[in-house]
Amino acid sequence: MKITAPARHFETPEKYWDDAREGDVCLSPGYEVSEARINAYAELSGDYTPVHIDEDYARSTPFGTRVAHGLFGLSIADGLKTASEYRFVPGMSLGWTWDFLLPIRINDSLQVRFSVTGLRASRSRPGWGIVVLPSELLNQHGQVVQKGEHRLMIPRRPGSF
Repeated sequence: MKITAPARHFETPEKYWDDAREGDVCLSPGYEVSEARINAYAELSGDYTPVHIDEDYARSTPFGTRVAHGLFGLSIADGLKTASEYRFVPGMSLGWTWDFLLPIRINDSLQVRFSVTGLRASRSRPGWGIVVLPSELLNQHGQVVQKGEHRLMIPRRPGSF
């Protein structure tokens, strides 16, 4: 089944590794956390832990209400980066480090703020470069609910190396 992405109109083109600059910063569009989205993530992942799907159970926990899965937040952070004006030509993910700091609740509004650091040309793959993107997932109160960094291998601009 083919999925159609929502229509997005970007003002800026995708970036090659050579276009990135250390210190570049981007704040993504927003994302509304809903009960339906948390339920869909539970179904997709197979994680039906009661704190995520059962309000009566969740009220008895230290959270006092249902909360999103931790990896739901990481997934949303990654998706929000791709919905941002600052986005790269498709490359390869090299890995994540990620910390879960605060719960994500139903009706939270999330954004990801990321910056560019650690630019270097790949030693093993000519024509590619590595970029590190420290990222913070923020709620509507400006609180960092999750944070970490994403390491990517991005194509270099043809003819630039």
